[in-house]
Amino acid sequence: MSERTNRHGAGDLQFPEHFLWGAATAAYQIEGAARDDGRGPSIWDTFSRTPGKVYQGHTGDVACDHYHRCADDVALMAELGLRAYRFSVAWPRIQPDGTGPANPRGLDFYDRLTDTLLDRGIDPIVTLYHWDLPQTLGDRGGWTNRETAEHFATYATAVYARLGDRVDVWTTLNEPWCSAYLGYGNGVHAPGEQDPAAAFTAVHHLLLGHGLAARALRAAGARNVGITLNPADVRPADPQSAADAAAVRLVDGLHNRIFLDPLLAGGYPDDVREHVARIVEPTFIRDGDEKLIAAPIDLLGINYYAPSYVAGRPDGAGDGAYPGTEGAVQFLPAAGPLTDMGWMIEPAGLTRLLERIATDYPGMPLLITENGAAFPDKPGAESPDGPGQVIDTDRIAYLDGHLRAAHEAISRGVDLRGYLVWSFLDNFEWAEGYRKRFGIVHVDYLTQRRTPKASARWYQEVISRNGL
Repeated sequence: MSERTNRHGAGDLQFPEHFLWGAATAAYQIEGAARDDGRGPSIWDTFSRTPGKVYQGHTGDVACDHYHRCADDVALMAELGLRAYRFSVAWPRIQPDGTGPANPRGLDFYDRLTDTLLDRGIDPIVTLYHWDLPQTLGDRGGWTNRETAEHFATYATAVYARLGDRVDVWTTLNEPWCSAYLGYGNGVHAPGEQDPAAAFTAVHHLLLGHGLAARALRAAGARNVGITLNPADVRPADPQSAADAAAVRLVDGLHNRIFLDPLLAGGYPDDVREHVARIVEPTFIRDGDEKLIAAPIDLLGINYYAPSYVAGRPDGAGDGAYPGTEGAVQFLPAAGPLTDMGWMIEPAGLTRLLERIATDYPGMPLLITENGAAFPDKPGAESPDGPGQVIDTDRIAYLDGHLRAAHEAISRGVDLRGYLVWSFLDNFEWAEGYRKRFGIVHVDYLTQRRTPKASARWYQEVISRNGL
């Protein structure tokens, strides 16, 4: 381990020899072309058109127009030295209604994108679902309907049939916590429902969809299959308080263990089952489901942005994204340095989280599939990249701190295989529309001009030296 994490001087950190450096995006956030080549509507097309749901009524209709500019975008990735690119496939492009024969024109786009990446020496990493459920399936109940999980496996098979000969790493779902709790619990994401019972039903069907898709991918020949979660580093407001410890246990169960345990430990934890049963009778869990969900995976993707601090209080407001926490948990407001999303900046939380997962679920290779920050970027003066470059020193500091935290985890024995920055491009930030910028590349949404920010050039240097 000492060779893999060799220090070369004051503040100089070297990452393992084959550490994978890259960036990530999501289809609805960057592609645009919402009606091109047979693409059907998604629940995010509908949600973004619902008054009051998305900032100033922004939609992903055009986004970054990546659908028509992917060759130039990949050329920029190569210029920056990216060695991997994680993108999601838009289910409505492949099956406009969520079922039936695959749309060849939709598959053609991802076929071209994959070949373009490989031609540039960039490894494609495919995420099959990043929240853009076909609206037809949404109309039938979405992830509260067990059939959606079965349709997802069929869709996964269709994508693998076209790309499987060239794509080595497959992730089924991105952040099912968001799909279930934000989509069906507090309603801030599509489809915008506020129903605790539906949220827990969706959790299970999303995990079932993962299990069915993973089995289908294996049967088709896939070698590296995983899933991406957004586990939380949940901390007590007072480390000496038993009430706060109980609040941490409850929130950790609803955010982390409800996903990690069935995936990696064989089934749902007892305390979480008991909590769910107070809200909804879990008849949606059928015999054999947990065995399907627990089928071995090869890689666990970790998305990390900020920690959560909680206190146990009988008058706690709780949070609709954590059904059943009302009257038990108070979520503390973020304090200290914050990103433009209002999220706390605490790199040590990443080290703690990676160590915790490595300890509780040993032997699972980890990949940071998202990490980054939104800041109020403003184009500035002339630079080698042309006029209007963003000198985003806050983002550089954020990324530097979190890479050092990741390196610290590696030095403590965590099997961390790589890091994918979020995001390659500024993009449609879901309910926040276009007002929050996470990209290392600035996008002028009026002209679609791409300009690498200072953070992009900084990251380019990190990749070239394999360290800090």
